[in-house]
Amino acid sequence: MFPLNREIQLKQNNLRVTTEDVLQHVYPLLTEERRQKIERVTAGRCFDISVVLESIYDRGNISAVMRTAEGLGFSNFHVIETFEKFKEANRVTQGADKWVEVKKWKTTRDYIDFAKKNKIRICVTSLEASKPIHEVDFTSPLALVLGNEKSGVSPEILEAADERVIIPMPGFVQSFNISVAGALCLYQIYQDRLRRRGQVQDVTPEQIEILKAHYALRTLDSAEDILKSHLAK
Repeated sequence: MFPLNREIQLKQNNLRVTTEDVLQHVYPLLTEERRQKIERVTAGRCFDISVVLESIYDRGNISAVMRTAEGLGFSNFHVIETFEKFKEANRVTQGADKWVEVKKWKTTRDYIDFAKKNKIRICVTSLEASKPIHEVDFTSPLALVLGNEKSGVSPEILEAADERVIIPMPGFVQSFNISVAGALCLYQIYQDRLRRRGQVQDVTPEQIEILKAHYALRTLDSAEDILKSHLAK
């Protein structure tokens, strides 16, 4: 589900602009190298696959999964924050949080309702599951849900899940660290879409233009002032 649109609300100047405004006044100011990178990245984005982290305690784990998701082109990222206090971490996203679309939820039920309303299949990882993740078809809209470090996903979202999967582990240990599990699952999804569809990305030409505008705004610190100046004329 693509979360962005042609109208953009600027934060600092309380100004509403359009994709066309940004592409006309800001995008040409970026270096040629930066424009080429934005064009390459936007063309490879996938929004049908969402990453959902439920009740993660360690912010470092959130950052690690987010970095993997962004690196593989998965841009929809949801965080269900049922903990009142997180464990802080020194690890950072390496800027990944700037390039993914993050939405936060206060309750698991709120996210479940959102997914069902938008016909997004819910796929949860669970040690009790018997279906290995490589047997799932990831070509249609789907949310990969990873649970917290201690108890995994909640019974609530487990019950609502359309797919319950396990990462095969033939060794002695029973589970992977959440960041490792996220990386393994997301790479499996990447490979599955590549094998079944011939490509991972799902963006339209119009969505690519919208993304280019948003990424330009996130690249150039003076972008909002530049737009304010041009649109005031």
